[in-house]
Amino acid sequence: MDTDDARPATPDDVHEICMSLPDVELGVSWGDRPTYKVPSGGKGRGFLLYRAPHATAVDPASGEEYTDLLVIHTGTPGDKAALVDDPGTPFFTIPHFDRSNSVLVQRSRLGELTVDELREVITEAWFSRAPRRLHREFAEHHRDEV
Repeated sequence: MDTDDARPATPDDVHEICMSLPDVELGVSWGDRPTYKVPSGGKGRGFLLYRAPHATAVDPASGEEYTDLLVIHTGTPGDKAALVDDPGTPFFTIPHFDRSNSVLVQRSRLGELTVDELREVITEAWFSRAPRRLHREFAEHHRDEV
């Protein structure tokens, strides 16, 4: 692990990590929400998006709508549960996402993760949406790191 990868993650790391993955573009979904998609172009599928404040996601302590949520796709319900059920992570879900393999995290809480941990979650989200040809490209590029 690079020593920089052990530092606390920041919201700026999200863009850097997403754009370091093969064939990613920053587009929009859900009408106007900034969304990282793979592959780039018209067939792209979102794997991470910035969620607008909404009444379905409120801070239980304040009752206010969250204003800084990221939605990160997970591959399976088990992957989602592993993140949400781990008290050591800031990931959570809401009833609105009960039938979705996605987790939520506040950008303001990303520092509870290291850059390496955030990279792992985002890379898994990318894998869950990327076509197989990009899986192969990723594996070829990172073969020496394993």
